[in-house]
Amino acid sequence: MLMDRIVRAITFRKEVYAEVEKDESFTTTAWIIVFVVSIIAALGSLSFANFGSSLVSVLVGAILNVVSFAVGAFAINLVGRGLFKAAVTFNELVRTLGLAYIWRVVSLIGILGPFLSCLLLPLTILSVILLVASWLVATKEALDLDWVPTIVTVVLGVIVVFVLEAVVGLILGGLGLAAAGIAGALGG
Repeated sequence: MLMDRIVRAITFRKEVYAEVEKDESFTTTAWIIVFVVSIIAALGSLSFANFGSSLVSVLVGAILNVVSFAVGAFAINLVGRGLFKAAVTFNELVRTLGLAYIWRVVSLIGILGPFLSCLLLPLTILSVILLVASWLVATKEALDLDWVPTIVTVVLGVIVVFVLEAVVGLILGGLGLAAAGIAGALGG
């Protein structure tokens, strides 16, 4: 049944999103999909030169992707309900967006970067476009809105996620610089 739903999601059959929106037992499965796909997508950045630290980076990246997904679903929920009076719950969005998140698995192609570098950028762009398209379809089904309010809701939700990721990136980058400075001071 899960594989059938995944196939219908990647073939943009919108009725699958209406189905999982109503299926409360799918909430845990949606979170598992987001986590597993986040790990698989993060594997695309795995470096075999520094395998140990790269593996830690993959796990941290996957956890941050799950948090980012949760923030995105929360922001879309707030915008949809606040601006457009959509009758939707956070868990309904998690179920629909979690299934749509399956498109993120295409990021795994990054691991082939040295071998297929000429295809990497176009395939990455294509996967992002497909992910956004699937999120739009999933959000439209969950919020039961027309296309314009759905697009506005998703765009505002994505902006919130980008701002949060930028802030977290700056904080983590600053912590990394501070750690490197302390290590240099202690080692030098």
